[in-house]
Amino acid sequence: MFRAGIESVNASAASAAAPAYLPFMPPAILFDLDGTLIDSIELILGAARHAFDGFTGRAPTDEEWRAGIGRPLQTMLREFAPDDAEVARLFGRYREYQLAHHDRLVRVYDGVMEAVREFASQGNPMALVTSKSDWMAEKALVLVGLDRLIPTIVGAESCQNHKPHPEPVERALAILGVAPADALFVGDSPHDVESGRAAGVMTVAATWGAFTRDELERSGADVVIDRVQDLRGVVARFPARTG
Repeated sequence: MFRAGIESVNASAASAAAPAYLPFMPPAILFDLDGTLIDSIELILGAARHAFDGFTGRAPTDEEWRAGIGRPLQTMLREFAPDDAEVARLFGRYREYQLAHHDRLVRVYDGVMEAVREFASQGNPMALVTSKSDWMAEKALVLVGLDRLIPTIVGAESCQNHKPHPEPVERALAILGVAPADALFVGDSPHDVESGRAAGVMTVAATWGAFTRDELERSGADVVIDRVQDLRGVVARFPARTG
């Protein structure tokens, strides 16, 4: 009995001294929408052209509008409209074109569906972080079949501040219950990179969207990738910040 008692005490001590092994938690993946998951660049440019058709002031060039992709629509319109009434008029014309041509001009990028399905099967928490209106973002996800794989949407109505402010990324992390050190943000614009860096997450810049590799490298992204397939390797090597 005495020896058994000693063995019991020793076993308890050994158990207490043993390190606690926590189950592996795959990193959370936050995605931008336009230019990252879906190819909607021509829709965005076409809607801007339609909105400013007949505008009496200086209308933006395609290049100027492209540079603003990733920020809220009304923020971009205010850079050219003289007052709130004109912003509202331009917004209405933009939305008119956007809704009329949305389903024809939006498609999922090659390889995105397969990659997102793989991440879902691995248990990676995922959320959409976009400057688009929440309902428009959901409309796009439903159209391409990503809505059930990425059910969490942080859009324009979800935050007071928008990209490049960190609030949208921080909001997504709070909803998922994930710390910044355990997440990465995938986007195609310097605005995505700035937002992610300010929030403390790993930033992955995709060159298949609206911005060039040079622009994305200069933005300070942790990793710049040229193919959707490359994202699998980045996630597998997480939290390495070069690749």
